[in-house]
Amino acid sequence: MASTVVAVGLTVPAAGFAGRYVLQSMKHIKPPVKQVFQSLPKSAFSDGYDRGGFESKMTKREAALILGVSATANKGKIRDAHQQIRVLNHPDKGGSPYIAAKINEAKDLLEGQAKKLNKCMTHFQFILVYVYEY
Repeated sequence: MASTVVAVGLTVPAAGFAGRYVLQSMKHIKPPVKQVFQSLPKSAFSDGYDRGGFESKMTKREAALILGVSATANKGKIRDAHQQIRVLNHPDKGGSPYIAAKINEAKDLLEGQAKKLNKCMTHFQFILVYVYEY
């Protein structure tokens, strides 16, 4: 019993001195480490994330980022992506109504663009067929 008290009595001050040594040596290591982090490019830590909130008027780029599709995706891909995200962020399941509205706005914007693109392609194909026949 006495030997345990002596061992604990010697271990506690030894741990204190070791901790003090580590803290004092950290002061000397801090400037080089800080310098290394400052020399790294800013995109090293935030490469995959888009900073900031929503734009006041939604653009095709923002709509594509929200749904996770390309800006020129077809209607099927847009609807599938919208369905998956809508289920995850539905207000009845604890999601935000604002974000749900933004998801719907993104789908509407991209589907409108897809409609316009399909309409243009249909007219272009009609013109090609018309020119080819004559």
